[in-house]
Amino acid sequence: MDIEVLGALSVREAGASIVPTAPKPRQVLALLALHADQVVTVTALVEELWGSTPPRSARTTLQTYVLQLRELIDKALAHGERRGCTAKDILATVPGGYRLETREGSVDFREFERRASAGYRAMDAEDYGAAASRLADALALWSGSALTDVQAGIRIDMEARRLEEARLSVLDQRIEADLRLGRHRELLPELTVLVNRYRMHESLYGQFMLALHRSGRRGEALDVYQRLRNTLVSELGLEPSAALARLQRSILMARADAPPPATTTATTTAPAPAPAAAPAAAAAAAAVPAPRTGAAVDGAHRRRLVARTV
Repeated sequence: MDIEVLGALSVREAGASIVPTAPKPRQVLALLALHADQVVTVTALVEELWGSTPPRSARTTLQTYVLQLRELIDKALAHGERRGCTAKDILATVPGGYRLETREGSVDFREFERRASAGYRAMDAEDYGAAASRLADALALWSGSALTDVQAGIRIDMEARRLEEARLSVLDQRIEADLRLGRHRELLPELTVLVNRYRMHESLYGQFMLALHRSGRRGEALDVYQRLRNTLVSELGLEPSAALARLQRSILMARADAPPPATTTATTTAPAPAPAAAPAAAAAAAAVPAPRTGAAVDGAHRRRLVARTV
């Protein structure tokens, strides 16, 4: 079984889709897919479908949805001429709940986590070319918001938010790797879009300021800082973080007639990036959607934003 949740829901058995069109069975399948090969309790499924006020017939109705999913699995198995395996083997009833068995099939969000981990390790090793390439490969698995076509209850919504946050963290680090490789001008179109989508994301604003300054656009870099400050003060009553303020002061104090500084990454330690890394990264970032909820200052990204010498 192959599962995709990084965009529209796709679950295929023997090459055939088993995704139902009805919203509630689709919701059940989505939650099972998010926890593939793990037990999802009846309680969790009922809460996902009906929240804190389930009907008296909730468990019986849930069983009906499971039967509908098994019918779709049976059709897929017949289409694929799979023998020795039944729908009950794939969507198994276990004590307390159900488990969707992938049987070593592909699961896109697990592959995303694997590629992201490889990229983070390369960042830790200061191998920025490899980091940019691997993080871009992770982002390329996304085709839109997580489970964009699924009606989300409390549990699916929580998982979708977790995945979106992981995506944004990978994007942040991929841009950081590209900055260290001196790709300042190449990053400007991408960052222009991102800071408009994530209006209070300080790390992205800091990266945009740095890319502008190092591209010889010092005045615009300072304007970007002021735009973020105005937004934070007017909407949240907050000043930008100390790290971002230090970056703004460093750009402000730079000599107007001095050329923009080069990237601080030593060329002896950073290998050349793979030729396909930059286009893949740009394509992945272009698909990043606006967040599901209203903008808010991301504390984790605030902490990750460090003062840079410009």
